[in-house]
Amino acid sequence: MRSRTRGRLGALLTASAALAAVLVPVSSSSAVDPGPATGTSAGKDRAPETVVIDGSRMRQAKSRLDAGDRELRRTVRQLTATADTWLKQGPWTVTDKPKPAPSGDPHDYLSQAPYWWPSQPKTEENPWGCPYVQRDGERNPEVDTGTDRPDIGKVFNSTTALSLAWYYTGEKKYATHAADILRTWFVDPATRMNPNLNHGQFIPCKFDGRAIGIIDFSQQYTSVLDALAILETGAPGWTKADRAGMRAWNEDFLDWLVNSPFGKEESAAANNHGTFMDMQVAGLALATGDKALARQVVKDARAKRIDTQIEGDGTQPQELARTRSWHYSTFSLVAYTRLADIGRHVGVNLWDHRGPEGQSLFKAVEYLLPAATASTPWPHPELEFYRYAASDIVQSAADAGNRKARAAVPLLEEPPLGDLWALRPAAEQLDSIAP
Repeated sequence: MRSRTRGRLGALLTASAALAAVLVPVSSSSAVDPGPATGTSAGKDRAPETVVIDGSRMRQAKSRLDAGDRELRRTVRQLTATADTWLKQGPWTVTDKPKPAPSGDPHDYLSQAPYWWPSQPKTEENPWGCPYVQRDGERNPEVDTGTDRPDIGKVFNSTTALSLAWYYTGEKKYATHAADILRTWFVDPATRMNPNLNHGQFIPCKFDGRAIGIIDFSQQYTSVLDALAILETGAPGWTKADRAGMRAWNEDFLDWLVNSPFGKEESAAANNHGTFMDMQVAGLALATGDKALARQVVKDARAKRIDTQIEGDGTQPQELARTRSWHYSTFSLVAYTRLADIGRHVGVNLWDHRGPEGQSLFKAVEYLLPAATASTPWPHPELEFYRYAASDIVQSAADAGNRKARAAVPLLEEPPLGDLWALRPAAEQLDSIAP
């Protein structure tokens, strides 16, 4: 399958870009098997070849930490407090769910649409309570039983925290557990997930899977790509075979995203789903060596996403129409700012883009600032307002040079797990709707 992938992906590029497409390995460590790293110097002399985070900034932070920076030490304590909780959990596997996906293959990922609810009493003749009806923003608790969605969230969050904790402390326990979690979910033939999302966000009695289910991965999987890059700086327990297995999985997953009917449908989405899809495809392309595809996706996002999904005043109409308008406005900008980070790696500056009516990422962030700094209430519908949801986004804009965002940074609310920006300077989703 992978031998056919590059040819089909090339069809997505313009003629000039396709002629220039080359496979450039993102990480020079992929061809070697570094020995175990020990002590607090782990990874110090190697900037991770990350696809979103700026690896050179991580290396600088590590050097300051080793030199005794007190503020960074406090931040690392916040990070390791979270990582320590993950040491007691996992690994998880897609094969653990009580019933397989509709395909019958236990290795296929399965999740249920979170905002769809039964409309009838559940009976022996109608065990699901069908038909299901949508209640936007209201999460049906049954989606967290019998599917893979809760566990994949744990895989994403744990490997992100554990890899960072290893990089900044050098403690082997964090790296080996992260490796075990990734190996179990993605690599081990007995427990690995098939690289597709054919059964994401199914609706009982209606759909066996939907294109919209791709967001189960796209909202966080680029953080896993960065976790892999961190482990590849010399983490103990992360082997050459593990790297090869993850590379193969990522290549096959990218092929499915680009060429499957669900992938094409999600790419055409005109709201946060489309932007997150762009971010995921660009990140996977960069991680697997297709820098030309990554660059083209980021370039296209200027007219395809910013110009059509953000207004000149910074509002995002598709997101403001939701019952959780603050959540989705900040959530959408997580995708935009991380896509801009990927753009930095491939020579495309999304922050500098201005649409024909003044649309820009800076404008979109500035629209959030009054509510993010608690100077003005959020003037749109929101079932659960969490001010800290905007914190990373504002810091992204501040890093990109926006003066209003820089002035707002001291006024931001710290997220529940601490402000980890100094250790991983890229926006994360801070108010997940998943457990």
